[in-house]
Amino acid sequence: MTTRPDRGGDLPSRPPGVPAIPAQPGPEVAAAGPPPDAPTAPGADGPAAGRTPEEPAATTGADPAVEAEPAPRPDRAQYGVVAFLALVGGFVIFDATTRIGSAINTADPIGPKPVPILLGVLLLVIAVIYAVDVARGGRGEPEAGEDVDLSLPIDWRTVLLLVGAFLVNAVLIERLGWVISGTILFWGSAYALGNRHYVRNLLIAVALSLITFYTFAIGLGVDLPAGVLQGIL
Repeated sequence: MTTRPDRGGDLPSRPPGVPAIPAQPGPEVAAAGPPPDAPTAPGADGPAAGRTPEEPAATTGADPAVEAEPAPRPDRAQYGVVAFLALVGGFVIFDATTRIGSAINTADPIGPKPVPILLGVLLLVIAVIYAVDVARGGRGEPEAGEDVDLSLPIDWRTVLLLVGAFLVNAVLIERLGWVISGTILFWGSAYALGNRHYVRNLLIAVALSLITFYTFAIGLGVDLPAGVLQGIL
């Protein structure tokens, strides 16, 4: 700053309208930190950062008021399915060991017994696994997720047609043989389920009956009734 020699070395006068420059704090003031009553910035470090003194600190852990969900109860109705599987498995094993012969030759060294016995054992294993799953609370998916309209009544016409096809097969299998009764069964089931391609369904039914007849006779050694076609098949 320069002085004015004509006024004995006084400082020049400041122009009007210019505000005074505040004094800057020294090094000792900066080291002392902010005053106690100064607010803390939201991003600053410290125990009071980001919250007011009246706001309590956030607590961690589960809320004791929230109770744990009870364990799912087993659906006891599913034990009926378990009993049915076990009964069918036991019956298949019993029938295979008592009624089916043990004819073994060079073309079939295993014989007809192992396959039904294996199926019966698998049914028993499935029954045990299913029982354990039901006891642990396992449940199937609800039917609401399937493409089924639960509000519609039961289609008794379809049910009765299917039952009738099975009954006709059971009555005619000894007289007419499996090929004819099986053809009626397959064709009648397709008709009951709404398929109206009569000729095509008849050809498919005859093919399925012949395939199953020779599969049991050649592959398993079980002769299905031939009926009126005895000596032809």
